[in-house]
Amino acid sequence: MHGGRLREAVKRFGRPLEEWIDLSTGINPNGWPVPAVPPSVWARLPEDDDGLEMAAERYYAASGALPLAGSQAAIQLLPTLRPPGRVGIPEVGYREHAHAWHRAGHRVISLPDGDPGGRLDDGSEHERLDVLVVINPNNPTGRRWPVATLLDWHARLAARGGWLVVDEAFMDATPDESVLPYLGRPGLVVLRSLGKFFGLAGARVGFLFAEPELRERAAHALGPWTLSGPSRWIARLALEDLAWQSAMRAALPSASERLAERLGRRGLTPAGGTALFQWVLTPQAEHFHERLCKQGILTRLFAQPASLRFGLPGCEAEWERLEHALGALDGH
Repeated sequence: MHGGRLREAVKRFGRPLEEWIDLSTGINPNGWPVPAVPPSVWARLPEDDDGLEMAAERYYAASGALPLAGSQAAIQLLPTLRPPGRVGIPEVGYREHAHAWHRAGHRVISLPDGDPGGRLDDGSEHERLDVLVVINPNNPTGRRWPVATLLDWHARLAARGGWLVVDEAFMDATPDESVLPYLGRPGLVVLRSLGKFFGLAGARVGFLFAEPELRERAAHALGPWTLSGPSRWIARLALEDLAWQSAMRAALPSASERLAERLGRRGLTPAGGTALFQWVLTPQAEHFHERLCKQGILTRLFAQPASLRFGLPGCEAEWERLEHALGALDGH
């Protein structure tokens, strides 16, 4: 279900943990450099007036940021905030969306390529979607939807009380493609995360953006102290580090292009990707995954469709090991 299950691979393949390169997660391997957390931050309960919300609103250029324990917390919460209905979710994408809506009693409708087609306003009342979930850019396919398309979908849903939920976990490298500038419209919900671009997945920090009434309902359901004090402290500083963010927006796309080129040179031309990963469709995905694991390189294997997601190596030594491992795949 997730990347990052490195210890499972260690047990299965018998290679020590320190000898692995984990390319399975799509997380920035050179994340924001976390300084030592002051003892006072550990000793006090989290406080809402510590500046985190203000830092988030400046970074995202959007008001009403609701901090929570990663966008995963929002994914699990949102289905509980409306009556059971019909929810369109990309057929290929982060599977926790479908699990959460199904678990809350909704009818999950799988959408090929994430396109709702005529399910927004055509057909019978029993076939139209009440909620559309868009992962933009998609994980793992890298598919992007234009802002104009998303706003059109939102308008058609909102006209009858529906929601458009946009998961922008991988949007930070391309902020101009975000729908955050259009917040405040009823039924437009946006999820953001510090896990990917900032490389802070372990801090478990994300934000939910929505119209005030829905935001307040979500905050009430979450209760107090949704984030630990140290996570709030780290997140605020990371969101305020404009120089680091600018450097990453230049470096990550270049590294991803380099990865795509290296994969293509070995006959694994990506079918899609983002600034943080490349996605390779191949019927031999499981075979290649196993071969790479035997060389201490963990990728993310998908069964349907058969494919591999490659994250970015973090240093030149890792790039060289990946190049060597890919070369060993020649001849299969």
